[in-house]
Amino acid sequence: MPRFAANLSTMFGETGFLDPFAADCGFRAVERQFPYAWPAQEIARRPAASGPVQVLIDAPPGDPEAGDRGLAALPGRQGEFRAGLLPE
Repeated sequence: MPRFAANLSTMFGETGFLDPFAADCGFRAVERQFPYAWPAQEIARRPAASGPVQVLIDAPPGDPEAGDRGLAALPGRQGEFRAGLLPE
């Protein structure tokens, strides 16, 4: 049986990033893209309160305004990628 995680950023973008709605649609797991504008503690608390388990948070994309969609495969930007995953 396949298991799916609702991508809250793309599937439910109109309802608000932290709203507890995925469980109402039958999802047991959720993922979020680029959640860096919200405190980590708040993101961690929300899925637990609504039922679904947080299974994925995407790595920082770099500078979206400059067209960045990820840093892991870009030569010369390894330090920026690491800093996004392991902030001080």
